[in-house]
Order: sequence, then structure tokens, then C-alpha cells
Amino acid sequence: MRRIPLFLAAALLAAIPFTAAQAQAQAWPARPVRIVVTFPPGGAPDTLARVLAEKWAALGQAVTVDNKPGAGGNIGADIVAKAPGDGYTLVVGTVGTHAINASLYEKMPYNNIRDFTPISFLAATPNLLVVNKDVPANNVKELIELARKQPLFFGSSGSGTSIHLSGELFNTLAGVKMQHVPYKGRAEAIPDLLGGASR
Repeated sequence: MRRIPLFLAAALLAAIPFTAAQAQAQAWPARPVRIVVTFPPGGAPDTLARVLAEKWAALGQAVTVDNKPGAGGNIGADIVAKAPGDGYTLVVGTVGTHAINASLYEKMPYNNIRDFTPISFLAATPNLLVVNKDVPANNVKELIELARKQPLFFGSSGSGTSIHLSGELFNTLAGVKMQHVPYKGRAEAIPDLLGGASR
């Protein structure tokens, strides 16, 4: 039985495929819909889910957003993979939950291909390199030079996420070793970035 995901960034909104007879027999949604977000409130996946929930509520059924962060999104995705395959439990997945994690985790709690059916592309969210305004670097070259002179940290929305992997790729290409600081999501990382927190 296939489950329903909403993918984000190289990901898709997914749902149970209905046969033509099923689609004609029952209009969707006929009961409340649950959208599982694999990261904490305040990040891009959460924002997209809340926009969808608001729009879909106009269809006459309650649509709830349920944040289930952890394990690079695997916790929330697993909840949806194990939910009844009836089209009423969706997941806002990411490139992590439906592509990267299968390569990073030795044992996955779900199959990122077989357990989901993609139904729509939601958004592309590029990763950006930004620093606090007080960091004495105005461009990438200056940042690399600074990283070679002193310890620097970079935050991400969690271990194994595309932001984490982008930071490690930067380290490799630039020949530096900035220390990774994993957060539960982007919404938790941004205040520390703006406040100039160091760990």
C-alpha cells in the first residue's frame, strides 16, 4: 500500500493513487486531512504546509499541520509511511527524506521510493551562504581566508540535511574545516546566526 508525501525542494506533494472509479465515487476530501511536516515550525516546509492547509480548508474539511521533526526528517516521513494509505495523511518531505537519507542511514524505517507516491512539486529552496554582519568577511574569498586563520562554525537544519551536506562540500572544496552545528530546523538556526552566537 502506498502512502502520501508532500515533497519540498527536489521533492513532491504525494498522495495515494485512486482508480478512476474511486475518484468518481468519492470527492476528496471527504474527511479531515493531516499534513505531517518533518521539521519544526517556522521553516520552509512548515510554511508551505500551512499555506496548503489554509487553501484546502476551503474544500470544507479540517486540514491540520502536524510537526514531527527529528532524524533528518525520517521520523515524520516514517509516520506517514506507516499511516493508512487512504489519501488523508500527507508529508511535506524534503530532498533529505526522499533522496539523501537513504544514502546516509544504514537502516531506514521506510522505503523512500515504494512507500510514497509523488503528486506535486511544491517549491525549490536554494541553500545560501550567509554570515552575521559582524563577521569580517564580505565575500567567499575572505570567508575562506578567515576560516584558515581561526575556528568557524556553520549551522544547518540538522545532520544529513542538504544544508549540512552543502557546508561539508564547501569545507572540502575550500580546503577548510568549519565545525558543523546541527539544529532541529532552520527556524532555530536563524536567531543564533543573527545574534552572532558561537558554539
